[in-house]
Amino acid sequence: MHPPATLDDLSSATPGVLPDELLVAAAQAGWIDAGQGGLPPSNVQPASIDLRLGDHALRIRCSFLPDKDTVADKAEDHILDRIDLRGDGAILETNRPYLIPLVERLRLPPFLRGRANPKSSTGRLDVFTRVITDRSFRFDEVAQGYEGPLYLEVVPLSFAVRVREGLALNQLRLMVGQSQLTDAELREMHREVPLLYRGGVPVSDSEFHTANGLFLSLDLKGGSDERVGYRSRSHATLLDMSKRGHRVEDFWEPVRREPGDRVVLDPESFYLLLSEESVRVPPDLACEMTAYDPTSGELRTHYAGFFDPGFGYSRDGRLLGSRAALEVRAHDVPFMIEHGQRVCKLTYERMVRPPARLYGDDVGSNYQGQVETLGKHFRA
Repeated sequence: MHPPATLDDLSSATPGVLPDELLVAAAQAGWIDAGQGGLPPSNVQPASIDLRLGDHALRIRCSFLPDKDTVADKAEDHILDRIDLRGDGAILETNRPYLIPLVERLRLPPFLRGRANPKSSTGRLDVFTRVITDRSFRFDEVAQGYEGPLYLEVVPLSFAVRVREGLALNQLRLMVGQSQLTDAELREMHREVPLLYRGGVPVSDSEFHTANGLFLSLDLKGGSDERVGYRSRSHATLLDMSKRGHRVEDFWEPVRREPGDRVVLDPESFYLLLSEESVRVPPDLACEMTAYDPTSGELRTHYAGFFDPGFGYSRDGRLLGSRAALEVRAHDVPFMIEHGQRVCKLTYERMVRPPARLYGDDVGSNYQGQVETLGKHFRA
């Protein structure tokens, strides 16, 4: 079967994630309503679109799921304040939930569903976000055939942040059917086109650990200064999410390894660390980093994690993966982590067809080949 060339070629028999050209076509067909002015070309990524904040935010007293109601109806009993995001925007305080209507709306055909993730830069600021849809039992999941508005729950956890209308904190991908690769398919793919490298060498089959996804481990060796990452500072100044060039020392303190290549995490502190392995996402695949299994320890990693086709990949074959930034928080008790400890999983999904533009080679990339964990908002 040939890969679908147009929207008319899509059906339940063509499982996979929609690439950039089909996402643009979906907007033109009205499946994605991007508001006045349409879908900005800069908001179309190889396998996802950026979702933009609307003109106001609702400060709410608690998070919720709409269940059998619309989000608007369910929110009525929980609204504490309405905040204008136009112009210079507004400040969102830490540890308070906000509900923000998004610019984009959906009118999906019956065979098409969606999945949302925070953008990488959002997760690296410890801004917790998730998309909510009407009559839904799950965050970040858009049901097949969904027609209606999209909302974003936003909870800044480490820093008070300024946001404004039009800012993109999350991204949405659209997909047909079950597109995730099985563990057996991951191993077969890795033998043909390596997905994981360590020290510039493909990870051996015996070290290619899977369990409904591919495991990543921690790098806690660091460099000559023994620094392995950063921890968010308490009582930091205001962070404007629309601006770059913030001073690192105003928001972060370095984390250095102990003898034995280990770190003891303080409960509820937020850490940015790096994976030991380098990840590669070929053009015909997309990749999501999934939340850590809580039965494996008292910590949570990765709050954001979607890799477009082309992450850690180059057409000339010279790029042998890119390391992943890991957002880590321990809960309840101090928790020790060690070099090489497996802390999160990657799930790979098939693309309906490869995108016209690849992450890194064709799309401006902040994190291709990264050797640091800090996001684009901070000075190099």
